[in-house]
Amino acid sequence: MTELSSDILSGQMRSNWIRLRTIITVRWIAIIGQIIALLIAQFLFQMQLNYLLCYLAVAVSMAGNIAATLVFPENKLLSETENAAMLLFDILQLCFLLFLTGGLNNPFSILIVGPVTISAASLSVPTTVTLGSVATVLISLMTHFHLPLRSEQGVILGIPDIFLYGNLAGILIAIVFSSLYARRVVSEMSSMSEALAATQMALAREQKLTDLGGVVAAAAHELGTPLATIKLTSGELMEELTDQPELYDDAALIKQQADRCRDILRSMGRAGKDDLQLRRAPLLTLIEEAAEPHLNRGKNLNFNEDITQSSLGNVPIVLRRPEIIHGLRNLVQNAVDFAKENVWVETDWTNDTITIRIMDDGRGFPAHVIGRIGNPFVGTRRGTAERKQRPGYEGMGLGLFIAKTLLERTGARLSFSNGTRLSTDKTTSRAHRGAIAEVTWPRHRLEVAADDLPLRADNPIFS
Repeated sequence: MTELSSDILSGQMRSNWIRLRTIITVRWIAIIGQIIALLIAQFLFQMQLNYLLCYLAVAVSMAGNIAATLVFPENKLLSETENAAMLLFDILQLCFLLFLTGGLNNPFSILIVGPVTISAASLSVPTTVTLGSVATVLISLMTHFHLPLRSEQGVILGIPDIFLYGNLAGILIAIVFSSLYARRVVSEMSSMSEALAATQMALAREQKLTDLGGVVAAAAHELGTPLATIKLTSGELMEELTDQPELYDDAALIKQQADRCRDILRSMGRAGKDDLQLRRAPLLTLIEEAAEPHLNRGKNLNFNEDITQSSLGNVPIVLRRPEIIHGLRNLVQNAVDFAKENVWVETDWTNDTITIRIMDDGRGFPAHVIGRIGNPFVGTRRGTAERKQRPGYEGMGLGLFIAKTLLERTGARLSFSNGTRLSTDKTTSRAHRGAIAEVTWPRHRLEVAADDLPLRADNPIFS
C-alpha cells in the first residue's frame, strides 16, 4: 500500500489520472471539427472526395464514443494500456481521413501531432515512442499513397514536391519537439506539485508537534492538583501507619509514585508549556531550538561566535513560528550532513534586517548546480562518499526546497554560496568554509514588539 501511494505521489502512474470522460469530450470536439470540414468541402467548395468513406470514418469514431459513454461509468480512470489504445485509434482514424483527402496536401495533416503530444504529457516514454513511431510511419507513407484532392472541375489539387516534403519534415519535427516540450513541462509541474505537497506535510507535522506540546502542558497542569492531593494523603497515611509496616510501605510507595508522575509530567510539559504560553522567544533561543536535533550527530555546532556580551541584551525577540523552526532545522541538517567536523551558525542584526548564516567545512555546493539550489529534486552534492554520509537519503534537494519555501513564506530571502579559504592563520577555527546558506528577514517581519510580550514572573526572558 505504501509503495502504491508513493508511485501515485511521484507521478509514476500519471496515465491513471485521466478520466475516460475527458478523452470522450476531446474526441467529440474532434468529430465536430471533422464533420464541419467535410461539409464545407462538400457543399461550399464542392470538392470531389469519397464522402461515403469519410463519413464512415467519422461515424466509427462517434459509435466508439457513444458505446464508451453507455458502457463505462462517468468517473472511470483509464489505465496506461487503455489510454494508449484510445490514442492509437485516434491516430489511425485521422490518418485514414487524411489518406482519403489528399494526404500531406491536406492542410489539416498537422493535427496528427495532437495525439502524440497528449501521450507525451500523460503516458510513459515507451508508449509515447511507439505512438510517435506509428504516426511517423503513416504520415511518411502518405507522401506517396493517398487519394487525390479534386476540385469541382476535377482538377487535382496539390502542392509542389518541395513543399510536400517540407510539410513532412515540419510535421515530424513538430511531433518530436511538441512531445519533448510537453513531457518536460508536465514533469516540471508534477515535480513542483509533489514538492509543495511535501512542504505542506512538513509544515503540518511541525504544527502538530507544537500543538501536541500545548496539549501535554495542559494535561500536566490539570493533573497537578490530583497528584498533589494523592501525595498529601499518602503522607498523612504514612504518619498514621507507622506501627503497621506493611501498610506503611504501601503508603510510601504511593507517595513515591506520585512524585515520579509529577517529575514525568514536569519534563513532558516544560517544552509544551513554553510552546503554549511563550509564542515568542529570543532569536538565539529560536536558533538553538531549531538545531537541537543535530547537536549530537558527531559534528561541532558553533553558535553566534561574532556576538559580543554587550549585544546579548539587545537580542531581537521573534515569533516562534513552525515554518521558521522547521526551515532552519533543514538548513542545519544539510550542513551537518556534509560537514567534515564543524558547522557554524552566525547571527547578525541591524535596525532593518535580521540575518542568519549557516556554514560548514565540507566540500561546498557543486558549481554547476549552485544557481538551482532550492529547486525541488535537484541533487546538490551527490556521490558515493556523500551517500555513505547520508544513509537512506536520496539527495534530491527536496529538504532545501522545503526549507526555502517555508522560510520565504515568513518574508525571508535566501542565498546559497560557497566559502573560500579565509586565512592560513592557525589560530582561526574557520580556516576553510564549505557551503554557506544565508537567510535574511526584514526585521519588522520577524521581531515582536516588547509591548506585545506576555508578562510572566517566571519568564526567563526577563530574568
